[in-house]
Amino acid sequence: MNAALMRKAKTELLPHPNELDRKRIERGLSARKRYLYVSPKVGPVRGGYLVESPCCSRNIDTDGALIDVALILYDTVSGIWKLFRKNHAQGIWEFYSLYLRLPSAIDELNADPERLFWP
Repeated sequence: MNAALMRKAKTELLPHPNELDRKRIERGLSARKRYLYVSPKVGPVRGGYLVESPCCSRNIDTDGALIDVALILYDTVSGIWKLFRKNHAQGIWEFYSLYLRLPSAIDELNADPERLFWP
């Protein structure tokens, strides 16, 4: 198998991250309920997307620096989206929930009824 075909095969096995869904998440976050005056950053990570935002509340970072908000990963085997929240006190990602569709995960992140994502 030539190198170009091997690269294509590897790309097809990992559908995420991709620019289309990264932009969908970025646009979807404009409907969030908290911290409407900051601009979150959505970046690619292996298998999904990392959401970061300036810490306006100063609860996590007193200088208001960029902090981790959420990790959205796609499970290629099950076709399920996994949403994680950052436990800043322990410095670890904690599993939050599963979603069949990306918009459902974005909606949950936007609502954040328990203030687990946007501290």
